[in-house]
Amino acid sequence: MPADVRAERARERRSARGRRGRIGPVRRGLRWALWLLALALGLAVAVGVLLAGSENRIPAGVSALGVKLSGLTPGQAEAKLEARAAALADVPVVFIAAGERFPIRPSRLDVRVDWMAAVAEARAAGDGPLPFRGIKRLKLRLFGFELEPHAALYEAGLDFELARAAGAVDRPAREAALVLDGLKPRIVPAQAGRSLDVEAAKPIVLVALAGFEREPVALPVDVARPKVTAETLQPVLANLRTVLSAPVRLGYEETSLGLRPDRLASFLVLPSGGSTELRLGGPGADAYFAKLARAFAREPEDAAFAVAGDGSVGIVPGADGRSLDIPATKRAVLEAALRSQGRDAEFAVTIVEPERTTDEARAMGIATTMAAYTTPYAGTEDRIHNLQLAVSLLDGTFVAPGGEFSLNETVGPRTLERGFRVAPVIIGGEYEEDVGGGVSQVATTIFNAVWEAGLKITERNPHALYIGRYPSGRDATVNYPDLDLRFRNDTKHWILVEGSHDDEGITIALLGPKTDRRVVSEPGPLRVVGKPKLEKVLDPTLFKGQRVLEDKGEPARAIVVKRTVYRGADILYEEFWSTRYRQEPKIVRVGTKPKPKKPAEEVPPAEEAVVPAGEVPLDPASTEPAAAEPAATTP
Repeated sequence: MPADVRAERARERRSARGRRGRIGPVRRGLRWALWLLALALGLAVAVGVLLAGSENRIPAGVSALGVKLSGLTPGQAEAKLEARAAALADVPVVFIAAGERFPIRPSRLDVRVDWMAAVAEARAAGDGPLPFRGIKRLKLRLFGFELEPHAALYEAGLDFELARAAGAVDRPAREAALVLDGLKPRIVPAQAGRSLDVEAAKPIVLVALAGFEREPVALPVDVARPKVTAETLQPVLANLRTVLSAPVRLGYEETSLGLRPDRLASFLVLPSGGSTELRLGGPGADAYFAKLARAFAREPEDAAFAVAGDGSVGIVPGADGRSLDIPATKRAVLEAALRSQGRDAEFAVTIVEPERTTDEARAMGIATTMAAYTTPYAGTEDRIHNLQLAVSLLDGTFVAPGGEFSLNETVGPRTLERGFRVAPVIIGGEYEEDVGGGVSQVATTIFNAVWEAGLKITERNPHALYIGRYPSGRDATVNYPDLDLRFRNDTKHWILVEGSHDDEGITIALLGPKTDRRVVSEPGPLRVVGKPKLEKVLDPTLFKGQRVLEDKGEPARAIVVKRTVYRGADILYEEFWSTRYRQEPKIVRVGTKPKPKKPAEEVPPAEEAVVPAGEVPLDPASTEPAAAEPAATTP
C-alpha cells in the first residue's frame, strides 16, 4: 500500500473518532431527561395511588364556614354542619352601622343553608379517576379548600330589619344656614349626613347569619356631604348685616312709609336647606304687602251710558284703576336695603285700564233711547221675585252690530241654585207651578220694546192662553232651553239692553244709534174661533141635581197684528204676526151626594122650594147653568 494512502485513511479514522466524541454527550443528556421524566411520572402515579384514599370520604384540607370536614363521610359532614347551625340559630350576629348596634338571630329571619349541596361540592373537590384523584387531594391537603354554601332567608324580614336599622342610622345632611339672634345674624355650620346602603348590606347580612362566626359585622354607610358650607354663606352674611343696618324708605307720589330694621328682619327669608338666597317673604311680609295692595288698589271704571230726560244718551267717562305689583315691590325694598346709602324704594304700581274705555264707548255709537217698555207686576211675591232677578241678569247686555240677542242665553237656566223660585207658569195650555215662573213677562216686555224700536225679531213664541193685560197679539213666552226670544241688531252700531224694576213693574229700555225708524202697528180684531169646552167635576159636597159654575172659561181666540217699520219714507219691514190662543174650559161642579128622604107631610109645596146659596136652578131644556159668576184667578 502506498504511503500516502495509508496517511489519508489514518486522517479519516481520527476525524470519525472526533465526530463520535462530540455527539455522545447530547445523547447522554436526552437519555437522562427521559429517565427523569419517567421517574417523575412513576412517582406521581405512585403518589396518586397512595393518596387517592376512599372516594366516600371528604378529602383532607376541605372545610365549610371554618368547620373541618376532612375524612368524614358525606352523611357525617352534613350532620356536623347541621348541628353547628342549629346550635347557633338563636345566637345573634351584631351588625354595626355608624356606631349603632343591631343584633339579629338567624332563626328570626328563617336562615336556611343547603348543607347537602355543600357536602356534595366538598366531595367533588377531591373526586376523580386514579391516579388524578390522589393528585387533586394532595393539592387540597397542601393549599386547602373553603366551601361557601348557598343560603337563603325570609326576604320581607330582612327588609324590615334593614329598614329599622336605616331609621336609626340615616341622617340628612344639614346645610349651613343663617339665623338671627334679635338683629344679630350668625351662621349655623353645616353637618354631613349619612345613610345605610341597604342594597349593599343585604348580602353581608345573609353571609353573616348563615356562617358560624359571631364577631360584630360592619354594614356599609354612605356619607352625604353638604353643598352649602359656612364659607359659602360669608358673603350673604355681609349682605344681611347691611340690610339690618338702617331703615328703608318706601314711597309713591305723596305716600311715604318707613321700614325699620326690626320690621325688615320680620320680612326676611334667610338661606337654609341648601339655599344661598336672601329674599323678602314669609307670612309677615305677605300679610304686610297684601294690606298695602288693598290700600293702593283701585278698580277701573268702565265708560258707561247715561240717559237724559229727552231720551238722549251721553257717555260717562271711564277711569283707570291701579294695583300693587307685590313681587316687584318686595324686590325694590330688598335692593334698597342692600345699599348702605340711598335706601329709598318706590311702590311698583301697575295701571289697570277699564275693559271699556271712553273712546271705545263713544265708538259704539249708542246715542239715544230707541224704545222702552214697561209691564206692571201681577201674581205672587215669588213670581215678582223671578221677574226682578231675570231683569237684573240681563241688565247691561250689549248686542254687537249684526249680533243676536237671546233671552235664554243671557238670563241662563232658571234653577233654585241660581235664586229662582217656584211660581205659576203655563204648561201645555194649563196653569201649573214651576221654578222660574213669571220670566215670560220679561220676554213680553223685551218683545214690545224691540217691536217699538223697529228691530228684527228672529224668534218669538206666544203664550198658549190669552192674557188680557198684554197687548193683543204682542205677548211672548220662554222656556229654557227650548222656547226663546231673540232679536237681531240690524243696525251698524251697538245696542245696550237695560233692565230695571221699581215698586210698580219692570222696564226694558234699548239704547242705541239714531236709526230714523218709525213703527206703525195695526192690530186686527181679536176673533173668537172656538167655544170653551165644558168640564164637569164631581163634587160629593153637593146634592145630586145641584150644579155650580166654577169657571166660565175662555174661548179660543186668534188675532193678526201688522207691523210696518219705516226708515224715513221707505218701508224697511212689513210683517204680519198671527197668534192663536187656546180655549180655557168652562168648569162646572156637579153634585153626587144623595138627597135626604123626608116624610111626605113635611115636603113643602113646589112653589115654596128655595135654591140654596151658590146653587143654580137648571133649565129643563138645557144641561148648562142658567147664570153664574166664576171664581176667577189672575195668571
